[in-house]
Parts: sequence; structure tokens; C-alpha cells
Amino acid sequence: MNFLRNLLAAIIGCLVAFGILFVMFFIFAALLGSGEDAIEVKQNTVLEMQLQGPIADYVGGDGADPFASLFEPARGLDDILHAIAVAKGDDRIKGISLNNNFVMAGMAQAQALRKALADFKEAGKFIYAYADFYTQKDYYLATVADSIFINPVGALDFKGLSSEVLFFKELQDKTGIKMEVIRHGKYKSAVEPFLENEMSEANRLQIRELIQSLWDNMLTEMAAARGLSETEMNTLADTLGGRLPKMAKNNGLLDGLVFADVYVDKLKRAVEVPDGDLELVSLEDYTRYAKTKKLKKGTDRIAVIFAQGEILYGEGGPDVIGQDLINKALKKAREDEKTKAVVLRVNSPGGSALTSDLIWREVLLTREKKPVVVSMGNVAASGGYYIASAANAIFAEPTTITGSIGVFGTVPNLSGLAADIGINAEQVGTHKNAVDYSLFEPMGDTFRNVVEESIEHTYQTFLNRVGEGRNMSMAQVDSVAQGRVWSGVDAQRVGLVDALGGLEDALAKAAELANITEYGIRKYPKYKTGLERLMEDLGGASANTRKAWLRDEMGEELYRAWESVRPSVDQKGIQAKMPFSLNIK
Repeated sequence: MNFLRNLLAAIIGCLVAFGILFVMFFIFAALLGSGEDAIEVKQNTVLEMQLQGPIADYVGGDGADPFASLFEPARGLDDILHAIAVAKGDDRIKGISLNNNFVMAGMAQAQALRKALADFKEAGKFIYAYADFYTQKDYYLATVADSIFINPVGALDFKGLSSEVLFFKELQDKTGIKMEVIRHGKYKSAVEPFLENEMSEANRLQIRELIQSLWDNMLTEMAAARGLSETEMNTLADTLGGRLPKMAKNNGLLDGLVFADVYVDKLKRAVEVPDGDLELVSLEDYTRYAKTKKLKKGTDRIAVIFAQGEILYGEGGPDVIGQDLINKALKKAREDEKTKAVVLRVNSPGGSALTSDLIWREVLLTREKKPVVVSMGNVAASGGYYIASAANAIFAEPTTITGSIGVFGTVPNLSGLAADIGINAEQVGTHKNAVDYSLFEPMGDTFRNVVEESIEHTYQTFLNRVGEGRNMSMAQVDSVAQGRVWSGVDAQRVGLVDALGGLEDALAKAAELANITEYGIRKYPKYKTGLERLMEDLGGASANTRKAWLRDEMGEELYRAWESVRPSVDQKGIQAKMPFSLNIK
């Protein structure tokens, strides 16, 4: 027995020691590779932008965490845009090579990247693009380049935008598992898949108008860049005129069909070293270097607070907006004497109405002391718009999805399944309404009426918050509300957004309102470091790991269906959330 006990102790000790050595190895590697001195940028260098992996607006911190690049799966859009801006003024960087397949960024993020790259060209530097396969979003980004190349046996996806919504009513009928739904807003179709087997006309209308607005904006930029008319580009999309590389080139969508080695030769000629070695610096390395270069300086500061992800009650984190982290950041910025203004970057489909109101209140308190300007990312809808409405000014990208002013509640119900498999639930309470709801009984009229009353109260509060922030009457807000979503362009037209622009435009407006010309930037909130998150994950698989495992086991289509249903099962309380899981292709 002692032998087995000693053997087990020795095995556990070895595992612990191995784990410590593993962590220390990565710490050493991070420290060795961190810092400006570790990155060498030579003359006549090309910045190679391979945007693989997910892109978030912000991954946390200020560049002081040497472990972030090791443990953070996403890249920060703010860091990428800063790196491009630094490269514009770096005499050693002669051009950029866009070498992408499947950019994992939202529409507004892609548009922000495209604007930054267009600004880079203003310094007289070149941009070339190359890919084996261009998705539509890849191609939209690539059209900023001076020349676009593709592998001769590659492919280009150019066919316009579409969106697919999954419906579950028949599945509910067959399984006896259903979602009880209470909503306000004729466009509030987040719950429509649980009520119908087909898309309503109101939902079809808003999706069609939304994706048409997004496409029109993309089309204008692509057509101008390629020297084609918008009519010609639309015809090519309708006829799949870019489906083969040769057709795409002949129709003006591309500039050349070349293999990767030939593309490298073209880059060499562009930097005037046709017979020498091509000097490349990766975006990852250059981003680390660029973090040491501050483009904005001053004793005054503007706080940039990133609110990204679904809105849930609690602390929050890199992928979730909780009132704890965001409100602490707002309070800190409000009480900091050096901070003269706040820019709130919102990228959220919404979520908990209660949490949204808690954050709204903190934004309002901050606005009373110093200017607050909102910059909208890919999505700032429902609860995301709720927290934005208290700002002095709101900026959105033309391709931002916003609005969705409406609320709903969903409650799982298993009464049909329970009856089918022989489960009978009996309840006992001390008062008439003590037993308000059971998963195993049909929803009663009293409970439904109470929830409907809460929904109506929340909706009226939402309208009032927006009306106060936007200087609109309740009737005016209601006319553009009802849960309807808008593109940034249309949101400006109906008065929900003040101007079209990105984060830099919002910063400029904040500086104007604060009457400052020179300023530094302080980013919030501060998330846990990469090492802290790693140590937490050692006790079990991380959320990203679990998601990857589920996707592999279930397949992409089934996993997407699960992701559509899961939030409705998990959510608690009244929801101010975007009306559907919009999968634009």
C-alpha cells in the first residue's frame, strides 16, 4: 500500500513539475521575444498582412502584457489600425502585402481596415494583394490594393450578399420542447424562429433592406477602386462573372493570375530589389513594434472604453459586456482629472435589459462631467444601442448594424415532452402566485400577463432613454423602433446616428467637444493577462477550446443551429437584443 501511495505521489509530483516547467518555458519565450529590440525592420521592407484568426475590436491591456500574443486567440483591431498608421510614417516600410484567406472580421471592421489601408497609400506607398481564394469580404478588403493577384487555379466569390435564418417551430412541435415567447416590436424577430416555420414579411423586408444597404456601400468603394461602374459590378455579381480566375481578370475584377513565387518577384520589383532578397516583416511582429510608438501624445487624455460582446449581468470580460468592468472603467475615466473626454466603442448585439440600463446610467453620469462620444463597430443593436443613446454624439461605420430598439422574453417549456414521456409535475405554494412558472406546465395567463407588463414597461423605458438622448419625441423614436435594425447609413438618415465614421472620427469629435488639440489615449477596461487566463484554463478546457471541440464534433451547420438556440435557453430576464442571429454571406 505504501508503495502505491508513494508511486502515486511521485507521478503527481512529476506532472506538477512538468506543468511548472511548461509555463516557465512560455514565460521565458514571451520575455525573450518581447520589446522593440527583438524586432528588426530593415530598409525596403514589405509589411505582410495575413489576417488569419478572429479579430476583436480590443483584446485588452496597453501592450504591457508580454504573454498576450501567446495566449490570446484574437487580434485587436485597434492594434492593427495603429500598426498601419505607424507603418505609414516608417521610411523603412515601402509597401504592404495583403496575403489573406478567410478574413475573420465583421463588415464594419473590414471597412475600418480598408480605410486605414487607403490612408497608408496617401504616403505614396504601394499595396499588393494575393490569395489562393478570395471570399467576398476578402475581395472587398483587397480592392484597396493597387494590384490584385490570384493563384491561377484559385477562385473568387463575388455574388452579392445573402442571409440565412433557421426556424425551429416544427422541431418544437415534434419534440415537445418549446420556447414561450413574449415580445414588443413588430420587427423583434429574435424569437420568430420559435413561433413560425417561415420568415415573416416584416422580417424579410428589414433583412433585405439591411443587406442591400450594406452591399450598396461596399459596391461604391469596390467599383471606384476597380474603375468599373456600379452597374457593371452588379452584373458581374448576378452572372458570377468572377467564378473562374481568367473570367475575373478579363472582367476587370483582378489584375493578374500568378503563382506565389511569381507574386514574390512582383513585390521585389515594387521595392526595387529584383535580384535580391525580399525583406518581409509580419503584421504580428510589426504590431509589437508599433505598440512602442505613440502617435497621440499630450498631458490631456481621452479614455477609450471598449464594450464588446453580448450584454450579461455580472463582471464581464473580453467577449461579454458586464456592468462591473464597464461601469468601473467609466467611473475611473470620469474621476480622472487628466481625462478630458470619453469615447465608448460599442460592438454588441445587446442582451440583458437590466444590465443595459445600469451601464446607460453610468454613461449618463459620465456625460454630466465630460463629453462622451460613441463609436459603433460591426453591431451596436438593441442593448448595444441602449448604452450608446446617452452619449453626446454617436458615430457609426456605413456598414454598422444598429437600432433594433425593442425587447422580448423567452422561457423554455417542456410540458409537451413531459406529457409524452409520462412526467407529471405537481406544485404547492403558500400564496396565489407563489408558484409562478414551471417548466413542466403550460404557461398560465397570470404569469404571461405579468411578463407582458414587464416587457411593455421595459420597452417604454427604452423609448424614453433614446428620446432623451437623441432629442426625439417618444412617437418619433417608436416610428424607427419596433425592433427594426438599420445600417449605419440608414440609421443616420432616421436620426439614430449623428455621423458616419470610425474610431478616429469619434476621437476627433471628443477632442473638439473637450476643447483640446493634443492628447494621449488611455484604453479600458483592463482584462486579466494572458498568463492569468492560462492558469485559469489549466483547471479545465477554455471556452474557445470547448467551442472548437463542439464545432468539430457537430459539423459547421449543426453547430450554427445550436449557437442560434443556446442564447435563448441560457438568457435570464427581459432581453434588449438584436432581432436575429444575422449570418451574412
